[in-house]
Amino acid sequence: MEKTRPLETAMNHSTFETFHSYLTKMRGGNSPAVNNLKLTNHIFTAIGSFLGVGLIAWLNSFYDIALLFPSLGASAVLLFAACQVPMAQPRNVIGGHLVSATAGVLVFQLCSNQWWSIALAVTLAIFAMNLTRTLHPPGGATAFIAVYTGQSFSYIFSPVGLGAFLLVIIAVIVNNFSANRKYPEYWF
Repeated sequence: MEKTRPLETAMNHSTFETFHSYLTKMRGGNSPAVNNLKLTNHIFTAIGSFLGVGLIAWLNSFYDIALLFPSLGASAVLLFAACQVPMAQPRNVIGGHLVSATAGVLVFQLCSNQWWSIALAVTLAIFAMNLTRTLHPPGGATAFIAVYTGQSFSYIFSPVGLGAFLLVIIAVIVNNFSANRKYPEYWF
């Protein structure tokens, strides 16, 4: 009969504990308390969203890149419904879209439209947004769209930069009409 060595027992126990800890993280926790917002906050969210997305939809008549506007629409959700979060601040919205558009255009120009080049563009966009502290989730879609629709370098500033900038300006104007909101929390 073979004896179990103390080191092997400790390693097996350590491996089990590590695996158990890993699985425990997937369980989640208690749901955070949901703040009840006043009706006026919902109204300001609706007004801002309508004005921002309306302007972006109007811009589409000049650029005809319909796929871009869901990305900017997702930015509108952050700007008007969660304007206090870091990913909704001007640096993140404008910077995240510009960095992501640049990543997408560069990848398209160097690699064309392939399944892997789309994955590379989104990955590079996330990497670059993290490095520049401009993480903005809709930026991933902006990079995807740049490759998928085969955009040139002009895409970076117009319509992407222009659209993100205009959304931020509308968010600054509309969100500050509410006594309960302050936007932005910071610019850079």
